Amino acid sequence: MRAALIEELIALGASDPRLVLLTGDLGWSVVEPFAEAHPKRFFNVGVAEANMASVAAGLAQEGFVPFIYSIATFSSMRCYEQVRNGAVLQGLPVRVIGIGGGYAYGHAGPTHHALEDLAIARTQPGLTVIAPADPAQTRSVVRALVDLPGPAYLRIGKGGNAEVPGLLGRFALGRPEIVRDGDQVLLLGTGSVVHEALEAADRLREGGVRAAVGVLAHLGFAGSEELAILLSGFPAVVTVEEGYICGGLGSLVGEAVAERGLRCRLSRCGVQGVPGARGGSEAYLRGQAGLDGPSIADTARRLVGE
Repeated sequence: MRAALIEELIALGASDPRLVLLTGDLGWSVVEPFAEAHPKRFFNVGVAEANMASVAAGLAQEGFVPFIYSIATFSSMRCYEQVRNGAVLQGLPVRVIGIGGGYAYGHAGPTHHALEDLAIARTQPGLTVIAPADPAQTRSVVRALVDLPGPAYLRIGKGGNAEVPGLLGRFALGRPEIVRDGDQVLLLGTGSVVHEALEAADRLREGGVRAAVGVLAHLGFAGSEELAILLSGFPAVVTVEEGYICGGLGSLVGEAVAERGLRCRLSRCGVQGVPGARGGSEAYLRGQAGLDGPSIADTARRLVGE
């Protein structure tokens, strides 16, 4: 997904001189192609994420569309106040890129596990929050962000992310995309963990449970009409997110169900409790958090059986 992001920025930058890329001394082996293609619009500000956000706000005030690039824990939290006071409160088109959300940097330990980034970004009503599920959708999101008013937070997979079958790069703000049909339970995911929801759906089918799988890349400040319509068509919904269950996708869906009086039952699959000091692969940590295919399938079975 990182490669798709940079390739799309290079292509768009060829015809749009407003596009600027800034890095906090990270992303080497990934960002160099943009620097080579557009050397006057690439800036390495050093290990200074807060300063990078302020520089981006200044560039945005001068008519540029800056993308700031760092690991998700850094870009979402180290410069949170600067993004809030600069880009959000001033309505500036700064695009904050968080690389490797969730457990993507698994072996680096919990300091590098971005489990709250989507939740804290959602609390800013002027900030568009997006977590694409695969490289093709990442390209669609980048294109959509070029002329989007106001700032955005974009969580991108670290790399090696497979395409989601049936998604075909589709993306629109507020619109969930169905990639697997079913009518008994909806598995609704955001980000690259959607692949685990697809595995769960396969396991459920083997047991006679018809599970649909949906992708919601845009986590709005409030739920959209399209989301409410989708939820109203299912008796049971399981949200799947690689982060804390509080504040992210599960909270967004729960808010939509409560505020609109929808009748579907809801279970949330996400990280619960304070993570320990253990590191490991993304697959291992997902399993420990109940975010692998078998665990999600178990959650769905229990919900359907109630």
